Amino acid sequence: LIILLIIALVVLGGAGAGLYAAFGPHHAVDKADAAKAEKKPELFLPLDPAFVVNFRDDQAARYLQVGVTLMSHEQAPLDAAKEAQPVIRNQLLLLFSGQSYQNLIDAAGKEKLQAQALAAVQKIVQERTGKPGIDALYFTSFVMQ
Repeated sequence: LIILLIIALVVLGGAGAGLYAAFGPHHAVDKADAAKAEKKPELFLPLDPAFVVNFRDDQAARYLQVGVTLMSHEQAPLDAAKEAQPVIRNQLLLLFSGQSYQNLIDAAGKEKLQAQALAAVQKIVQERTGKPGIDALYFTSFVMQ
């Protein structure tokens, strides 16, 4: 009986060690490294010149200057955006000029505007390529006066 208990403990210990070796923490690191290796580099397209619009405020004439850069992990969507730049600039100008000063004072308002701008650009690129393709839109400068 004692021999059977010892054999059972050895078998269970071996099974536990085998499971730890197979699914232990070093495999999670390996998977993360593999995901990083598969990730494509970020490609950028600045929309120059910066956007300058006047926008709403009850107290004074206000102006907004915004520098915009698009980011994708593939070149094709950036090429489509470059070809459609007049359409993209038009949509962004309309979006920026429709803002109010009060909405853009804090970071949350700027982030909301950034998300709306990204959605507008993705829609235009999707119409041309069949997929949104643009992964991010960055404000590289943001001046309100």
